[in-house]
Amino acid sequence: MLFLVHMVVDIPKDLPQDEVQVILAKEKAYSQDLQRGGQWPHIWRVVGEYANYSIFDVESNDELHTLLSQLPLFPYMTINVTPLATHPSAI
Repeated sequence: MLFLVHMVVDIPKDLPQDEVQVILAKEKAYSQDLQRGGQWPHIWRVVGEYANYSIFDVESNDELHTLLSQLPLFPYMTINVTPLATHPSAI
């Protein structure tokens, strides 16, 4: 199942910078593991925002929820998920 996922990150300004750096390093490692595994085949930065649009390719809604909720930045994200289906005009 394919999903378009829009993630907006809002890290609190008062979070200690050393903690932020640890979270960001964990986020990068986790997201790259998902990319290598094929569950996160596409990720695009939104210009001028701390946000991205991504495509996830997973077996179920539950799998997507699990993957997203395990993101180290999850507590600081607003996430919108759109299920995708094949368009009849696609070649």
